[in-house]
Amino acid sequence: MSQKPLFRADHVGSLLRPLAIKDARKMHFEDKTASINELKSIEDNEIKKVINFQESLGFKVVTDGEFRRSFWHYDFIEGLSGFELEERETGVQFSGAKLRPFFPVIKGKIDFPSDHPMLNHFKFVSANTNVLPKISIPGPSCCHFRTTPDDIYPKEYSDNEKLFFDIAQAYKKAVKEFYEIGCRYLQMDDIFFAYLCDPDHRSVRTKFGENPDDLINKYAWMLNESIKDRPDDMTIGMHLCRGNFKSNFAAKGAYDPAVDAVFNEIDIDVYFLEYDDERSGGLEPLKYLPRGNKRVLPGFITTKKGKLEDIEFLQRKFDEASKFVSMDQLGIAPQCGFSSTEEGNIISFDDQKRKLELVIETSNKIWGE
Repeated sequence: MSQKPLFRADHVGSLLRPLAIKDARKMHFEDKTASINELKSIEDNEIKKVINFQESLGFKVVTDGEFRRSFWHYDFIEGLSGFELEERETGVQFSGAKLRPFFPVIKGKIDFPSDHPMLNHFKFVSANTNVLPKISIPGPSCCHFRTTPDDIYPKEYSDNEKLFFDIAQAYKKAVKEFYEIGCRYLQMDDIFFAYLCDPDHRSVRTKFGENPDDLINKYAWMLNESIKDRPDDMTIGMHLCRGNFKSNFAAKGAYDPAVDAVFNEIDIDVYFLEYDDERSGGLEPLKYLPRGNKRVLPGFITTKKGKLEDIEFLQRKFDEASKFVSMDQLGIAPQCGFSSTEEGNIISFDDQKRKLELVIETSNKIWGE
């Protein structure tokens, strides 16, 4: 493939976990009655099914549904050198639920190991699909935003500049390793740019002695440093949302404080932007997208509720978006994943299927694909 793969119809990555996966994970991790090989066998079988499911709907790019993960972010971060997960008494508060109480802590020098488990996750998808395989990983900012100063043990990392540099170098290595095993579409879920548009989250960072606007620029530098040397035929996607756990959210606020950095300081190819309710603000920030080949996939279809949007509503939303950015630079995807953690959102498998079908139908209707 001599040019970057780009698609009008896509989805963020995670899909509802089938009962077989949930049962197998419980048997292995909690009951201790199933071996890791037995768990892997069930995961392999269910991932093949979900790949076929996506292909049957008409998607030209597929994921493994993140079926091997417990969290969208912590599984990847735990696999980095220098990080450990600690279980505590209470988890991160969302709008109507608390996340399981696991937190990443930095115990040593940060690096991307050549045996990171998600390299094999990608290889499996690649070997079992007839279309383009994609993998989504948390963006570099997650390594900082999800730690407090007390979670960072190495003295050298008391200097954020050194910490951000090592995170960027680890991610640069990750991009290179994924490319070398055939990955041509890597997605970074760098949602904390959107969190830094929320007054409450900005206040927390201020209490840590950090300037939220400076953090936005530093996070932009980290991400761009991570991806700037990728080959010309590798697409990098970026997802922004405000939290997604059991259909609950963790942040609110329009994109305005971060949009210039996100669109113009980072060499991203495809942006997945949450736009399913008033928490995301208006579409005006789309006007900052530079003209050219960059593409935005506004998430007008929610994964948090089962009620199905209709295609006329979506056409009106895209007509509105086209006032700020060329229709040629737009595409469609749901607002977030359907199952950012293994618990999943409070919707049914039929709801998920209908919403993914609507993505394809809308893409066909608007762009003739």
